[in-house]
Amino acid sequence: MRRADRLFQLVQLIRGRRLTTAAFLAQRLEVSERTVYRDVADLQHQGVPIEGEAGVGYRLGVGFELPPLMFTQDEASALVAAARLAQSWVDPALARDIEAGLGKILSVLPPAARVSAEALALYAPALGLDDVMGARLQALREAVQARQKLRLNYRDVSGDASERTVRPLGCFYWGKVWTLSTWCELRNDFRGFRVDRMDTVEVLPDRFRDEPGKTLADLLRQIKARQLETTPPEPQTWPSKAQGSSTL
Repeated sequence: MRRADRLFQLVQLIRGRRLTTAAFLAQRLEVSERTVYRDVADLQHQGVPIEGEAGVGYRLGVGFELPPLMFTQDEASALVAAARLAQSWVDPALARDIEAGLGKILSVLPPAARVSAEALALYAPALGLDDVMGARLQALREAVQARQKLRLNYRDVSGDASERTVRPLGCFYWGKVWTLSTWCELRNDFRGFRVDRMDTVEVLPDRFRDEPGKTLADLLRQIKARQLETTPPEPQTWPSKAQGSSTL
């Protein structure tokens, strides 16, 4: 890669993240960390408002903008592939938004790149979610975004029923099933619920705020710590009983 191209890519990587370490930049650009430090110093000297320092991380100052970028032919094809796969396994509202967004991207591509992307021979037939599951997944996703509590009537793997009030933290797709990761107020702990085992879902008017130890970031850190101690769990049992979090 030419140095000019590397400097441009470096700025692009920094602008796309809140805080970017030299180690991350070195890995992505396939250079040494010393080269990253030198490149950042050169960019700062040229007036690019990169804030931060070696050993801490970098971010781009407010107000700095680069001109809009055009997707390459391969990037456009990758976006089409991702959109087609996603549309079969997300809720109807999100699928429509994906279609609309993809149309806007394709409309600004050069003709040759657009034709090539649209001709990509990769398809995902709409066999993933039925209407009930699609509507339920949409309600869960919107509750996560709005930070609204949910009341679930749920049946576990043994068929035992329970009612839970939960804080929805995130929806996760495992290839065959969707799960909802939550903070369960009954168990006072993280719990995961398979969406296809929910009998009813009620979105409550109560909203919640992040509290230390009860956030999605806390859950992911807990899982990562457990995975360092044990073998990776199967998707159907994530979070695992070893983590005190399974309701699957």
